[in-house]
Amino acid sequence: MNTKIKNIIFDLGGVVLDIDETVVYKELEKLGLKTSELAHSKEFIEIMSKFDTGIYTAPTFRKKMKALIGQEKMTDQKFDSIWDAMLLDIPHERIEALEKVKKHYKIFLMSNTNVIHYDLYVRDLQLRFGYNEFDELFNKSYFSFAEHLEKPDPRFFELILDHEGLLPEETLFIDDTAANIKVAKSLGIKTYHISRDELVRNLFVNGVLKEGVV
Repeated sequence: MNTKIKNIIFDLGGVVLDIDETVVYKELEKLGLKTSELAHSKEFIEIMSKFDTGIYTAPTFRKKMKALIGQEKMTDQKFDSIWDAMLLDIPHERIEALEKVKKHYKIFLMSNTNVIHYDLYVRDLQLRFGYNEFDELFNKSYFSFAEHLEKPDPRFFELILDHEGLLPEETLFIDDTAANIKVAKSLGIKTYHISRDELVRNLFVNGVLKEGVV
């Protein structure tokens, strides 16, 4: 066991929760949208950032995004079904792995997410696994819309370190995005850049980090 690591911060999408953003774009393409242009547009990025950091409420986000894609008459239910299509599954094996890891380390969740997605996967967590909130599975969960900060802003990492009294050199951050990994490293946090085809449970043996992960 790597005794230097006492705390592990997990990303949500692509690490704990399986996601596929392309599903949303495919649904939008059915409406005749050129998603390659949309995803890189300044307005799209700004709307997304303000929603993910809790500046925009869900109704405001829906209104602005519908206007941007020219679908003002789309029902909220239809819009949410398209928006939620990227959220796939939290495998049972992953929950079981996290439960084992928690016996050996303090574990935290750090996610760039929004209230529409949050409501869906918390409901899934409740119905399938019996946890009312992610705070019951993790020692503490941090969501961008609640903290008004998003990765890779270093202040988001510093907030968690400060609130939890964590030492960077004793903390491992697992994420699938290079920009987030880079910022965590700059703060002295140990990191593991996991790819989408890797399984996070394979980084552990009976809840303990494998040699060589850090």
